[in-house]
Amino acid sequence: LQLVESGGGLVQTGESLRLSCAASGFTFRMFAMGWFRQAPGKERESVASITWNGDLTKYADSVKGRFTISRDNAKNTVYLQMNSLKPEDTAVYYCNKVSRLNPPFGATTNYWGQGTQVTVSS
Repeated sequence: LQLVESGGGLVQTGESLRLSCAASGFTFRMFAMGWFRQAPGKERESVASITWNGDLTKYADSVKGRFTISRDNAKNTVYLQMNSLKPEDTAVYYCNKVSRLNPPFGATTNYWGQGTQVTVSS
């Protein structure tokens, strides 16, 4: 299992970022996937999830209406489009296989990638 997150960066309030997570080592198209984030001094929290075929998505209340999760099973990649970013979105973002869709959800594996840092300045 390998998960490689990318696309993070430093942006200003109101700007957008698109995160990517390239997966390998398992049959990606068979699993629901999710995005998580962890801010300094806080526990990791669930952000968004998507079914194996992309037909259903769920979001944490804090990002609903601003973030969009999607996937491309041909590329073994899951994405997180983040619009109208706020300083409270600042965190390291991770993807993983998930056990259910409705947040709060957990990962089905103890493996985590390196994550990608998102920093939103005010």
